[in-house]
Amino acid sequence: MQVAHKSVVVVADGRKMLFLRNEGDAEHLNLVVERAVEQDNPSDGDQKSDHAGRSSSSVGGGQNSMQEVDFHQLEEDRFAAETADLLKRRALKNDFESLIIVAPPRTLGELRKHYHKEVSQRLTGELDKDLTGHPIDQIEKLLLAA
Repeated sequence: MQVAHKSVVVVADGRKMLFLRNEGDAEHLNLVVERAVEQDNPSDGDQKSDHAGRSSSSVGGGQNSMQEVDFHQLEEDRFAAETADLLKRRALKNDFESLIIVAPPRTLGELRKHYHKEVSQRLTGELDKDLTGHPIDQIEKLLLAA
């Protein structure tokens, strides 16, 4: 994948986000951390105080299980929306001309729901991988190989 000089690379998942800027060129990446955010998001079980309930159905006299909410996933989706909002604000300030997003498929899908047109216009690549736990030099190598 081509990563132009001064491109912004966002490496994110549902609870971590790295904003990197390529201070190198397309062949010799030098990704520098501009911002790193990590939020605490306990497992779904640790966030619940109760189990899903049951409701009586007035039609047919049966009972229906209520849909159980996955609080952990809701928080990851909210974090992705916040990441997209931060990208929008930076795009509107003309903070970057070229953007590459690296995120696991589910996070990438959630981000796409919230892309502003200014972000979409600057988007030059997406990579559906979870690289938030990788060191910068490995991220550089994986981007070059993509």
